[in-house]
Amino acid sequence: METIYYAKPKLTDIPQMQSVVAKEVQEGIILPRSADEMATNIRSYIVAKSQERIVGYVALHIHSITLAEIRSLIVAEELRGRGIGKELVIRALEEGKDLAVKEVLALTYNKEFFERLGFFEIQKSEIPEHKIWQDCIKCKHFPVCNEVAMMYRL
Repeated sequence: METIYYAKPKLTDIPQMQSVVAKEVQEGIILPRSADEMATNIRSYIVAKSQERIVGYVALHIHSITLAEIRSLIVAEELRGRGIGKELVIRALEEGKDLAVKEVLALTYNKEFFERLGFFEIQKSEIPEHKIWQDCIKCKHFPVCNEVAMMYRL
């Protein structure tokens, strides 16, 4: 099994990060992020690497003084089921705790994955309005969305 290590990405990693997520962006599972948007938020990402190749990543996006969001969680298809996604989320939650965030939101098609990590389902009406107008409106599924809103309390 390949050795996976976790790190903060460099700006030069952005093209490779976009490549890892390209299929899911095309399918509308993950929102597209431009290279400039990723660069602006580069500090929010954690990458999983194997032999210098990015095999997954997650972002912990801060929305307010109390709320952050797990977003853009992706693991290369051939490496799914090996705990990489779980480790990425755990590391993001630890970072949120270090920042004194109180709650972490996740919008997902994989409710069970997040439930296993301690998240619980909330109503979409509980999602802060600025999240909807900042991100959701860009989605090709908006306003009819099948994602489940999940919350984690730190």
